[in-house]
Amino acid sequence: MNSLSFNAIQFHPVQHNDEQVVWITSTELAHALGYKQENAVSKIYNRKADEFTSKMTQVIENPQLPNLGMRIFSLRGAHLIAMFARTPVAKEFRKWVLDVLEKEVLQQQIDTRVKINSEQQAELKEIVDRRAHGERKLHAEMWSRHNKHFRITRYSDLLAIHFQDAVNYLETLEIKSKGNIYIDEKQSLEMLCVHARFFQAWWYTHSPALAKLNPALVSMLHDNMFSMSSAISSVSKKCGFTMPNYDYDHMFELKTLPHERYRLLK
Repeated sequence: MNSLSFNAIQFHPVQHNDEQVVWITSTELAHALGYKQENAVSKIYNRKADEFTSKMTQVIENPQLPNLGMRIFSLRGAHLIAMFARTPVAKEFRKWVLDVLEKEVLQQQIDTRVKINSEQQAELKEIVDRRAHGERKLHAEMWSRHNKHFRITRYSDLLAIHFQDAVNYLETLEIKSKGNIYIDEKQSLEMLCVHARFFQAWWYTHSPALAKLNPALVSMLHDNMFSMSSAISSVSKKCGFTMPNYDYDHMFELKTLPHERYRLLK
């Protein structure tokens, strides 16, 4: 994002650590919130520093004053600053920040529409060829089941974010007899648990921001997440399957690129 403006204030986003995160300086943030003193935002931060994380604010080298650091804020950090601000435009600014964040999420969703590449297609084809043992009917049936499961017309249309799910699906698709396959209850429960864990990962990453808007709702859903963890553990043990070892703590951070999100940890 190269350009951002709020009312008459033009922001100049700072590039930091090659992250796909929008950072703005405390000085520009102070101007946008209507403060006359450039250090007004720094004063707010100093009073409420314990409520900010390193994903919300950092100090980087100041190119104009090498001996002095420059504090920058992510959009989430800017939103929190605006929650503490008491200027006439603070409320309007908070709404503007949320709108920008929403556009970021929508762009991220667009990015996740990338389809599997030729190497991934070849890997899926190898699994089907190996498991079909040259049986044309079984070969066609496996692809039919696969495409129906992922709601696509051909396997090359599979989204990249679903690649590992597709591998698991094809490898665990049980062959009942020659030419016949079926999806048993265990496989259905495994897929359900995996996607429940994905939802948990998203929730734990983004619930702190949601808590600023509706603390009661977040508190209530945290209880549900605890129950969900217990259910996932119980079902996986009962059915004897192991959950994929994804980097759940970071997979849904905005800085995590789509093709990195479902990478298995070693």
